[in-house]
Amino acid sequence: MAKSKFEYVRDFEADDTCLPNCWVVTRLDGRNFHRFAEQHGFSKPNDDRALHLMTKCAQTVMQELEDIVMAYGQSDEYSFVFKKKSNWFKRRASKFMTHVVSQFASSYVFYWKDYFKDQPLLYPPGFDGRVVLYPSNQNLKDYLSWRQADCHINNLYNTVFWMLVQRSGLTPVQAQDRLQGTLAGDKNEILFSEFNINYNNEPLLYRKGTVLIWQKVNEVTTKRIKLPKETEEKEVEVTRTRTKAVPLHCDIIGDQFWEEYPEILADS
Repeated sequence: MAKSKFEYVRDFEADDTCLPNCWVVTRLDGRNFHRFAEQHGFSKPNDDRALHLMTKCAQTVMQELEDIVMAYGQSDEYSFVFKKKSNWFKRRASKFMTHVVSQFASSYVFYWKDYFKDQPLLYPPGFDGRVVLYPSNQNLKDYLSWRQADCHINNLYNTVFWMLVQRSGLTPVQAQDRLQGTLAGDKNEILFSEFNINYNNEPLLYRKGTVLIWQKVNEVTTKRIKLPKETEEKEVEVTRTRTKAVPLHCDIIGDQFWEEYPEILADS
């Protein structure tokens, strides 16, 4: 690049290099998504279309960007974990954050019609992002445990809240007053005694969120080829093994997940 007398302005850029040997976590959240969900007719308390769209966007981020070892998402948020030793864009926090958020937001608009076939996108959604560094494996596991615990707490509350509104006819204010000061056991009791719902039988997608990890997947495709001594092309099935970001709905607070997938925390 040609130099000029104006190049000194680069000295005003802040150094935002992430500390070495730390897990780099980039988390994004939907901006004003309560309003966005209402205006686009999301089902309450959970909308499968919206949840699957979020996961599709997260898979796209993992496929398009470098050095992401796993992701975790729930509701309108997703966290992406970059390798400890990643040197992507010289570990600049602004690059991690802007690439993740922009790729996710553009994917949300691009894939919207695949999940909301009868609901047009009324206006572009917005997402904010942040970058946090975790120096140890236990710090990272505790962060992900915090997000999954948050998923459980919020989903239990929302499940009871919307049952009271939709099936008991309470107003939102009345439902909020009814739940004020209640503990998890109280909410479970309301669900079971008043609505015959065992919270433990609710889908894991709602209770645990979504974990994305890299796994090898066999894909079968059809190709037209011309075989030796044949005059016409024939369709044959071809199996290819690809590495993809695969969604799981499971507990990540206990040790079982980390024992089953030790490669996530491997230092390679």
